[in-house]
Amino acid sequence: MVLVIHGIPFSGNVRRVLVVLAQIGILDAKHYRIEPATPEILKSEEYLAKHPFGQIPVMEDTETGAVIYESRVICKYIANKFHSPLLPSPTDLAAWIAFEQACSIEASRFDTYASPLARETVLGPARGIPTDHHVVDKFKPLLQVQLQGYDRILGKQRYLAGEKLTLVDLFHLSYGETAVAGGAAPGLVDGSLPNVARWWKEISSLPAWSAAKALTKG
Repeated sequence: MVLVIHGIPFSGNVRRVLVVLAQIGILDAKHYRIEPATPEILKSEEYLAKHPFGQIPVMEDTETGAVIYESRVICKYIANKFHSPLLPSPTDLAAWIAFEQACSIEASRFDTYASPLARETVLGPARGIPTDHHVVDKFKPLLQVQLQGYDRILGKQRYLAGEKLTLVDLFHLSYGETAVAGGAAPGLVDGSLPNVARWWKEISSLPAWSAAKALTKG
């Protein structure tokens, strides 16, 4: 059985999937392979039939024939397929609601700011695109405000959805680490938000994240 991931390994959204594969213990050729997706491929009718917006990643499950896009949904599919505790059971209503609430927080209150900050400070310049300092100056303090809310949550529990590591913690890693590298997310690491710093140190030190990054250099 092979999960075919269409994308490029160093894409932040592809990394999101790879760290989940690693945490589950299936980051190997038996379980997945990456199918490179060039800009030309993304515009093709064949690819647009898989992803109507022509973006990455897309995942194909060769066992079931399922074709899925949107990285967070792909991660949930994988966790469900392999019965991973990274995804709470819907039958545990309290855990499920806490998880879905945390997913909403990550998408709307973290990625909204961390993703453009990562793009403007690191990803764009690496491709020769100048930093838009207006974006950085606007979003950097807004991310810090959101992280203050994170600090309140993480002062009461170990992880964003409760006492157990879940997918949603892993969702933060790719763009969070890149934003930190660009100096745009100091609140994750500088200790001004101690609960955030403790959480961030733990999740960014996971062997699964190191394994995913080892595959995504270049």
